Amino acid sequence: MTNSILFTNAQLFDGSLVDIAVENGRISWIGKPSLSPVACETKTELNGYVVSTSFVEPHAHLDKAFLADRISNPDGDLMGAIRGLEEVRTTITHKDIVERATRAVKLMSQNGVTSIRTHADTTLSGGLSSVVALLEVKRNCAHFMDIQVAMLLEWPVTGTAGKERQALAREAVAAGVDVIGGCPHLDPDPRGAVEFLLALAIDAHLPLDLHADENMRNDSSDLEHLADVVIRQNVSHQMNASHCVSLSTRPDADIDRIAAKVARAGITVTALPQTNLFLQERGVSTSPARAITPIHRLQQAGVVVAAGADNLQDPFNLVGRGDPLEIASLLMVSAHVTAPQALQTISSNAHQAVHGITSSLAVGEPADFIAIPATNLRESIAMGPPDRIVVYGGVVIDNQIRNRK
Repeated sequence: MTNSILFTNAQLFDGSLVDIAVENGRISWIGKPSLSPVACETKTELNGYVVSTSFVEPHAHLDKAFLADRISNPDGDLMGAIRGLEEVRTTITHKDIVERATRAVKLMSQNGVTSIRTHADTTLSGGLSSVVALLEVKRNCAHFMDIQVAMLLEWPVTGTAGKERQALAREAVAAGVDVIGGCPHLDPDPRGAVEFLLALAIDAHLPLDLHADENMRNDSSDLEHLADVVIRQNVSHQMNASHCVSLSTRPDADIDRIAAKVARAGITVTALPQTNLFLQERGVSTSPARAITPIHRLQQAGVVVAAGADNLQDPFNLVGRGDPLEIASLLMVSAHVTAPQALQTISSNAHQAVHGITSSLAVGEPADFIAIPATNLRESIAMGPPDRIVVYGGVVIDNQIRNRK
């Protein structure tokens, strides 16, 4: 494997052209073309393509990918999708999950993703089948994709009925999950569920990623309660809250108050516009809400906001191309963010939500970046062009590498 490579004629967001030198998987120099002080072994021409730090998918469900034509959801909402999935769960095999998930990973890789956090259903009926299958996909794809498998624990996790699921959660930890997750908003005791999942994450020394406030009820308070507990107990831990759409139903003063707590607690928030717009506000004809967490007010308070696709062509979201630029485009239209802000949610901010640190195209950083055939950033997002050059660990990732066993 080549230890040093010079990527020539990369276009930065300001329109300037630079060369990028990479040594042993890290960026060693960025500067004007033909002035590299590094004698690289090989060169790769980037043709003036727009270059960004690589994309991160902070919230996927690879075990469900491409099930849209096999599962019925006539109601079109969240509970309808959940019921439809339960009706066919016994027909979903280990091989089936591995094949569909691997197909999704390769698709995301072609689009410039180098890191994925995927949730894995952890249920009494399915046991650890999704966890085990996705851990296998993680191993199989490790040479071109960094994958985290998050336990998505079935509810309830509280009360007498929750005992079996709490035991199942500990089995998932023992099996090797990378992240603790669950759905407090669906639990009969949402606050108790938040507290159990947080305590489990701390005990297991694993990040926490909750499906939080995935509804349009203005009394839903998973995110705020998590922040309250963290602040009260002086917890320092890697935490992310995904969805958080009910926050958009609150008055501005409430949003600002909660956002200040979330920032103080160090919780990142992941917006999932495509799936939430599909599932929420069904049947509402007059002034339907946009079902997207209030990105601007969270950011104004200092909260790091990432964005992801969530589901990929399954009963929770019938569409999707596994392309973060599709999500960036949707955010620009539906959440009124700028092109640079949209790009940040799917790259550096998403990296922080998943890995606890931001990413950037800078000397000393890992050589994980993407070159997009477009004339500028706005056009990159608007057109979402194919034939992108994807670099992971300083290596250009092509289909030959992706298909390697």
